[in-house]
Amino acid sequence: MAQIWQEHASALAAGIGDVERVPDATHFAVPRSKSSRMCLMALSAVSGVVGAYFFASGVPLQTAIIWLLVAIAFAGGLLSTWSPCGYSSVCLLRPNGGYSLQSMFSWSPTLVAHAAGYVAGALALGGALGFVGTVLGLDTYLAYSLPLLAFALVLYGAHQFGFIKVPYPQRRCQVPHDARQRFPKWVIGLIYGFSLGLNYLTYVQTPLLYAVTGAALFSGSVAFAVGIFLVFNFGRFLPLMLNALPLTDVSITGWLSRHQENAALTDAALLVGSGFAILAMLIS
Repeated sequence: MAQIWQEHASALAAGIGDVERVPDATHFAVPRSKSSRMCLMALSAVSGVVGAYFFASGVPLQTAIIWLLVAIAFAGGLLSTWSPCGYSSVCLLRPNGGYSLQSMFSWSPTLVAHAAGYVAGALALGGALGFVGTVLGLDTYLAYSLPLLAFALVLYGAHQFGFIKVPYPQRRCQVPHDARQRFPKWVIGLIYGFSLGLNYLTYVQTPLLYAVTGAALFSGSVAFAVGIFLVFNFGRFLPLMLNALPLTDVSITGWLSRHQENAALTDAALLVGSGFAILAMLIS
């Protein structure tokens, strides 16, 4: 599995193909028994309920749910890029030449432009969802949307654990890798940041994106919708910072591929735990 991911990343770095289509995340490369996955799912549910009881006790319901949504938004953003497939996009933005203060200084415009692209993507997507939610008055349906959100989180958690299949609509493409042959690197950083920051133009391996989208839409607040996508995109942006370290693409991609299954399990556990945490908060 690690070798496959390394070869895939090497092909992308070589500029093979304009737009790479990627399959759904392949979980459990080393087969896990059904009973072990059931135990992990049950443990995630219990952890969500216990966590809600201890950390949300004495806190207003709205505040507790907002902080939970912010936390899973950050985790979802990090998981969406923290993979061999996700890193294969941002590794194209590496500094030129060897690792030195000069190469880092020359690379800084790319870093800033990439961050600006993510901010612009959050403003565009979050602003649009918040505006639609405000116009339609969707915040008045919050009492109904929160239980549905919790149910959807658990359902997609079961999907990620491999028990059921849930529709997972995605544009299964990556950023256009041939752009690096046509534009300066800082422009590529901006284009990639904006494309990835819109989240639905490229493949995202975690359904936590849907939770963030639903929260933004039903919040009925442009400020909240933009804010939660800024948090999500900040998580997406952080893996680029690996390029500021004296690490090779091969070593990073190899580590990510070896831990891909753990990332999938973490994603599944977060989905189930968050769903049960919201339910526990609503019931208490």
